[in-house]
Amino acid sequence: MFAIASDNAKSVHDVLEHARADPNEPIGPQSALAFALTNERLSHKLDIVKALLAHGADPAALRNPELNPPLRSSSGDDAMPLSPPLTTTREAMDPATRYYDQVFEQLFAVLHQHSRAHSVSPLVFLLCGPSGHGKSFLARSFGSLLGVPTHTVNVTTLRSTHDLWDSYSMSPYEFLLENEGKRCVVVIDEIEKVEEPKFLHSLLMPWELGRYSPQAGHRHIDVRQVIWLGTSNIGQDLVFEFCDALSGRAVTREEYQDLVRLLRPKISKNLGASLCSRVTTLLPFVPFNETELMAIATEAFYTLGGENAPLVSSDNIERVSRQAIESYIPEEGARSLHRAVTSLLVDIPELLE
Repeated sequence: MFAIASDNAKSVHDVLEHARADPNEPIGPQSALAFALTNERLSHKLDIVKALLAHGADPAALRNPELNPPLRSSSGDDAMPLSPPLTTTREAMDPATRYYDQVFEQLFAVLHQHSRAHSVSPLVFLLCGPSGHGKSFLARSFGSLLGVPTHTVNVTTLRSTHDLWDSYSMSPYEFLLENEGKRCVVVIDEIEKVEEPKFLHSLLMPWELGRYSPQAGHRHIDVRQVIWLGTSNIGQDLVFEFCDALSGRAVTREEYQDLVRLLRPKISKNLGASLCSRVTTLLPFVPFNETELMAIATEAFYTLGGENAPLVSSDNIERVSRQAIESYIPEEGARSLHRAVTSLLVDIPELLE
């Protein structure tokens, strides 16, 4: 508590890293995460929350009334409990961010369990599903979310096993050596597009044993603290079929887990059982619902509309967004919405005049 109250993210990190403090230990009636999110005196709140999450703070505690007490009205002794603080609830998110809720919940739950168990094996997540639904964006942003370094490998450029660990810029090997024993993120983008599956075989040891050596006889690098994030379009047809059966409603947590179980055999068949068996958790990305589509189309309007976009009436922005949604192609995801908004702005330039 004192480290959080000091408003110093480095102090929080040092206490969690070196003092073996539990990021889920209650602070009074609240979880540490709820305490940080609801403390309006913290000017470095975001960095402190990142430190807590990086060390396994469990976001699920925010839904527990015992660890995230609801606010109460100050109108008298008979005041009725109100909802938990808005800054700690899912409803506080904008729809585009809320889209990641199931993925975040599963990802941080596994990270929390891994931190509590002091596991020696690294964490390997595979983000899978349709193109254009935020897999690469989330993977590349995750390190920033946790406040840790990130390195990205594009497997489409690999021509040998050696290429995986070497490149013209900083290689993954140099990155892992520089961050040895520290929490960091390595993103392997579009993993199924590798020219030869055998090029990925050198991942088997680091993904299972938490160590890597570039050559026989060389010192092993400790990679137990690395979070590996792979992205892949494998299984998108299965994801579409699964979600079509839901008739447009949101996927529940139980259904999301069912989808994960259905996807693993397909991933294993495509990437090979040796690699897939070392993946800690699959994280499917599902098609956007109508609310999420509106949020993405509206955001695209403000991004592509330039400096005059904020001057456009809300009715016109909604009209353009709804027209853009008609051109949504699930297989292309958000890219189809951005293309549709761009086309509409070209066709009706007077909106931005």
